Amino acid sequence: MAAGLFLCIGCTAQPAVDNSVAGDLKLDQYLGDWYEIARFDHSFERGIQFSKASYTLRKDGKVKVLNSGIKDGKAKEAEGKAKLTADPRVLKVSFFGPFYSDYRVLLLDPDYQWVLVGGSSAKYLWILSRTPQLPEVVRETVLAEATRRGYDVGKLIWVEQNS
Repeated sequence: MAAGLFLCIGCTAQPAVDNSVAGDLKLDQYLGDWYEIARFDHSFERGIQFSKASYTLRKDGKVKVLNSGIKDGKAKEAEGKAKLTADPRVLKVSFFGPFYSDYRVLLLDPDYQWVLVGGSSAKYLWILSRTPQLPEVVRETVLAEATRRGYDVGKLIWVEQNS
């Protein structure tokens, strides 16, 4: 019976991924608009297309996060906040009251044109870009890095964007 319980627990566990942060992040260069190119499915973004995130600095030093998109033909917005941590490549983001989640910069273009973002577990992964479309060579680079880190890129949802 103990072996059966162990097997069941193993089936539900998330696979291990390398979600260590990479490179340097200068917040002033990161602020602004980012188009969501791809994401893992999760309930708070399910069905949303044409999604975009805007990051602006608040007077209290936190970052205002405004996510927008279209769901079922209707405009949707969600406003949250992010706070800095001791590591500038890791932010804590909240859209739901006092509950914060990791926003981890896994791979960042030196010119801040695209980024691979993960969370504290294998359940979260985003590809963001300053433009609505990502060049194929960049897409391949980002996917290769996500795969190297242990993420199942076959689970990515490619977001429809205006060109």
